[in-house]
Amino acid sequence: MTVENKSVGLLDRFSLSGRRALVTGGNRGLGLAFVRGLAQAGAEVAFVARDHERNNLALEELANEGIAAIAFDADITEKSQIEDSIDWASEALGGIDILVNNAGACFHADAFDVPDDEWDAVFDLNVKALFHCSVAVARRMAKSGGGSIVNIGSMSGLIVNRPQNQPAYNASKAAVHQLTKSLAAEWAQYGVRVNAVAPGYVRTEMAPVDRPEFKRFWIEDAPLGRVATPDEIAPSVVFLASDASSFITGSVLVADGGYTAW
Repeated sequence: MTVENKSVGLLDRFSLSGRRALVTGGNRGLGLAFVRGLAQAGAEVAFVARDHERNNLALEELANEGIAAIAFDADITEKSQIEDSIDWASEALGGIDILVNNAGACFHADAFDVPDDEWDAVFDLNVKALFHCSVAVARRMAKSGGGSIVNIGSMSGLIVNRPQNQPAYNASKAAVHQLTKSLAAEWAQYGVRVNAVAPGYVRTEMAPVDRPEFKRFWIEDAPLGRVATPDEIAPSVVFLASDASSFITGSVLVADGGYTAW
């Protein structure tokens, strides 16, 4: 999508009013913050995640904040469930203009000790499912005039984390960044923009940011000297989803508190 009306105000270009967004893994942590942020920017939002109970809790939390969203239970490592969930979301929303590929998995293990099932679990979700979701949604976007896909990469695709070893995750996020560029170049002709956000360490229920063995490296080594909150990462997703970034595609926006600067 492009902004052709030069009279549109600057701040109006950040608005997602009238847009329809789908977020994978949107029932907690960063994903839930993205659902919230997209909705606050004016979009109609649906999310897909495999945990039915957690999905309902997320919907309740959002409703208590005055935010309406819809959820679909699915395991997006199963291609048939990807197709079903996207068909459902497209029908429920009346189309999909924005896809946020957020769902992901990570295991800490030394390279000598990484079992095949953990490696496969990381790549099946972080890369393969992201690819299949992107293809399925982009087919629809191409027919409807375009859209924006935002992949959630990681600074781990740019550096090697310390002190924990996580070779599968690091490799998967590097793949996400390169896949973002590849799809952006291929789908620009259809008006489909593809970008990524690469967060640094973020305080979520799944990230042990305050454990002493991690705090020394995760927090003290960042120029800002702290971790992010999920709501600090959400505006980057809104920006890349909106017309404010209409001339940006194939980019990886790093939001890491300066961590990769050192």
